Amino acid sequence: MGLFSRNKTKIKITSTKKDGFSGWLKCTHCSELIHANELEGNNNCCPKCNYHYRLSADDRINLLADSDTFCELFQGLEAVDALDFRDGVPYSQRLEGAKKKSGREEACVVGTCQIHGIQVALGVMDFGFMGGSMGSVVGEKLTRLIEHATAKRLPLIIVSISGGARMQESIFSLMQMAKTSAALARLQERKVPYISVLTNPTTGGVTASFASLGDIIIAEPNALICFAGPRVIEQILGKPLPEGAQQSEFLLKHGLIDIIAPRHELKNTLGNILDYVSVSFWRKSA
Repeated sequence: MGLFSRNKTKIKITSTKKDGFSGWLKCTHCSELIHANELEGNNNCCPKCNYHYRLSADDRINLLADSDTFCELFQGLEAVDALDFRDGVPYSQRLEGAKKKSGREEACVVGTCQIHGIQVALGVMDFGFMGGSMGSVVGEKLTRLIEHATAKRLPLIIVSISGGARMQESIFSLMQMAKTSAALARLQERKVPYISVLTNPTTGGVTASFASLGDIIIAEPNALICFAGPRVIEQILGKPLPEGAQQSEFLLKHGLIDIIAPRHELKNTLGNILDYVSVSFWRKSA
């Protein structure tokens, strides 16, 4: 048998999967080719430029919570089409479609967990359900979580990702801004710490309410954080916005957020803050 014999078992290389997807993606930020497995293994961040892609609520919980400590609360709440709203498609149909697509009953998940061994109340929004929009159920679940944190004196963390208030619920959606803010005011009266985490995008009524009311506000890199989007603002002003305006780095520079934490550092950042504030918090609570 010769040195270069080809009798060895050959390795089969599959260029494409059966559905036609090869597994290779082009990063929308740096335009480099990356493999889906590489992206997934890097917490859904581009390994070339560190651009942060969105995470599902489940992935976010797995990223932040200590293993097997998350306990979901206030399940079974579902939105209703009280206004019989239609914007091409009835709201009731949009809700059913969002439930099937996301596998969730609404655009947020709330519960308790441990982060570095410290018990906290955790709320996570999910962009996969109607763009993380805030309707009456999102407001109710977050308010119940805030009230639970107040009653149990648990540090509160809410991770926001949202297109804003849900237009299909009109005033019922807008009322959630005041509702969640009032609950946070009662939390603050009891001196319970609240950490707000802003991810890409955090906009509209969510930014204008609970997302901006944290004792400490953390953002992921390059996150769009605003009330109205840049195109709307530019139309009103009649001129372009400064470069990078409404992104987390710009907001950090101008004092609207406190920390920018890359995703792979976020849990440790939260753990360090919780460890620091809990010493003072529990001393005052004793």
